[in-house]
Amino acid sequence: MSEWEVFAVKYSDRNNRTRADSFIFDDAHDAPHPMDYFMWLLRRGDEAILVDTGYDAAEGQARGRPIRSDPVTALAPLGVRPDRITDLIVTHLHYDHAGGLHLFPNARLHRQAAEMAYATGPCMCHDTLRMPFTAAHVCEAVLRLYAGKVVFYDGDAQVAEGVTVHCIGGHSRGLQAVRVRTKAGWLVLASDAAHFYENLWRHKPFPIVVDVERMLEGYTRLEALASDRKLVVPGHDPIVSAVFPEGPAGHIRRLDAGPAWEIEV
Repeated sequence: MSEWEVFAVKYSDRNNRTRADSFIFDDAHDAPHPMDYFMWLLRRGDEAILVDTGYDAAEGQARGRPIRSDPVTALAPLGVRPDRITDLIVTHLHYDHAGGLHLFPNARLHRQAAEMAYATGPCMCHDTLRMPFTAAHVCEAVLRLYAGKVVFYDGDAQVAEGVTVHCIGGHSRGLQAVRVRTKAGWLVLASDAAHFYENLWRHKPFPIVVDVERMLEGYTRLEALASDRKLVVPGHDPIVSAVFPEGPAGHIRRLDAGPAWEIEV
């Protein structure tokens, strides 16, 4: 079979952050450290798989984190119609990755069983662990389950030919990365298994974490899954927009040929 095209679609950013928001241990904790927010689209001929959904304007307003573009609008330059998306990989159920599930009503959700158990279990009694989740998004995931539109995985699994998922955990209990066969080799969408290249390459844990050991082990696992370390794409790093070539619009980057420039961390 032919390789997949892979696109990173930026729909928001947050520039009022510091390095303390990105790294548990950092000497320059008060230095600025912006974050970008992405969804990802896999495309091969007439096939399309969406990875994560972003969040909508209402969620942005509720959290004081406004979006630059509605997820549906952000995907439009790729010819994506939300009602035509039939397969949606949910890397985890945090608000910025599952906040747009309702925008894709016909999609079958692919996710780890461990994430559903985590988001609906006793860990959510703790404010710190519950903070990145929004109840309405978790309820939408449950409704999709009762509509017969959820596929659960327990660890490594194949979603489609040339597309696999791998439970990494750490940041969230059932966080999964997505491995895609491209013309550049096996590319890994880390999602929040590595927010930034610096988390990944320097093994510096991110502060929102349920299991630090699994997070650190996950950095090694991500590199092992990819054909080359430069083909591991972090979930929130603005460097992605700087080193990968532009897609059909300025907020979209094409990932499947690999970075066009060296990555410096």
